[in-house]
Amino acid sequence: MLRKLYHWTLRLAAHRRAVPALAAVSFAEGAFFPVPPDVMLAPMVLARPDRAYVYAAICTLGSVLGGIAGYLIGYFLEPVGLWLLGAMGKADVFAASQATFNEHGVWAVAIGGFTPLPYKVVTIASGIFGFSFPLFILLSVLTRGARFFMVAFVVRTFGPAMLAVVERRLLTFTVIGAALMAAGFAAAALL
Repeated sequence: MLRKLYHWTLRLAAHRRAVPALAAVSFAEGAFFPVPPDVMLAPMVLARPDRAYVYAAICTLGSVLGGIAGYLIGYFLEPVGLWLLGAMGKADVFAASQATFNEHGVWAVAIGGFTPLPYKVVTIASGIFGFSFPLFILLSVLTRGARFFMVAFVVRTFGPAMLAVVERRLLTFTVIGAALMAAGFAAAALL
C-alpha cells in the first residue's frame, strides 16, 4: 500500500494542480499521511528550477500547519492520536519516544523535523506530552524549512544525478545533517 501511495504522490507532482497538491500533501504528512512531501518536491523542482524555493516554502508552511494539527490532535484528542499512531504502525516508536521527550524534548522535535523519522509521530507525541507549543512551532519552522530548502537547493543545483545519489545515501545525508544541526544547537547554547 505504501508503494501505491508513493507512486500516486509522484504522479501528482506532474499534475496541473501540483502546487495545491504539494501544500495538501505537506499538511497531511505533518499529521497522518505516510509519504513525505519530498517525493513531490523533487520532481517539481526538476521541472521548474526557477520555482525551487517557492515550492520549498509551500512545503514548509504546509508541513508546519500539518504539524500543528498533529500537535492539537495529541493535546486535545489523545485517544485519537494514539489510535492514529497505532494505525500507522508507529505505536512502538511512540512508546520509545516518551523517555526521550521527558529528557530531550527539544532534540526529539528538532531531529524528527529534519530527518526521515516520521514527523507525524513527533507532532502527535509533542501534543500528548504537553511539549511547549511556541517552541514546537519554532523548531518545526526551522527544521522543516531547513529540510525542504536543502532538498530544493540540491535538486536545483545538481539535478537528477544528485537526486539519485541522495536517494541511495539518504541515511548518510540524514546523519550528517543531524550532526550539523546538533552542532548548531550546541554552539547556540554556548552563546
